Amino acid sequence: MDHYLNTQNAYQRLLDEYLRYGSLVVAFDFDDTVYDYHQKGRSYHDVIGLLRDLRRIGCYLICWTGQQDPEFVADYLRSNDIPFDAVNEHPPFRASQSRKVYANAYLDDRAGLAQVFGELSALVRQADQMSEAR
Repeated sequence: MDHYLNTQNAYQRLLDEYLRYGSLVVAFDFDDTVYDYHQKGRSYHDVIGLLRDLRRIGCYLICWTGQQDPEFVADYLRSNDIPFDAVNEHPPFRASQSRKVYANAYLDDRAGLAQVFGELSALVRQADQMSEAR
């Protein structure tokens, strides 16, 4: 089995990076991850709650989207109290010319959202436990 097909290995990598740097960079999709693009009445409270928890433990959050109007995205995020540090931009501490933004994890409805959601939720719980132990 490929190494990162084992979900424990994928989680351990995130935990190791968080422990090493005290933070992670998390990129999240906009459409159908935090915004009801098709207007079907869907909610995204769990993902939004996770983003708030990730912000609380010091993560840098990038909204990575194919939306044509980044100001619409930023306005929506702000007006719905969804934390973010950038829209479609690399973190300032990680220079890159790549079109794909750098991140330790990607939350996306079309790319294993449940697995990454579970891993990042476990990371938040672990960070909270470490904080309480101090």
